Amino acid sequence: MNAVRLAKSSVPFSALLLAACSGTVPTARPAAPLPVPGRVPEQPANLAPIRGLTAPQLLARFGQPRLDVTEGKGRKLQFVGPICVLDAYLYPPEHGNGAPAVTWVDARQRNGSPLDQASCVAALGKRK
Repeated sequence: MNAVRLAKSSVPFSALLLAACSGTVPTARPAAPLPVPGRVPEQPANLAPIRGLTAPQLLARFGQPRLDVTEGKGRKLQFVGPICVLDAYLYPPEHGNGAPAVTWVDARQRNGSPLDQASCVAALGKRK
């Protein structure tokens, strides 16, 4: 009985092996290029006081960051206050030379819940 079950279950496997030996191999073709994201979406206008600040300017405004992470050309400074966590992402200018500046900001409550970014910026500014 086990031999019959084994023979029945090996039939599909045998068919796969025979198909693999057919000698037909699909031609390799290069992968399509990945789309490059466009410009970073605009953030609320109430973040204008932070957008464009350099690292020394952020340090003067918010004090020492909890995290300072560099990856490639980007840098993330994370500031933590009693109410919220603010992540500021700094990148060098697209064209020409210059100091990396804030191009994007994320904010959240300390428990991870969403929080208005401008409120977090205001709260961190008051703690100094």
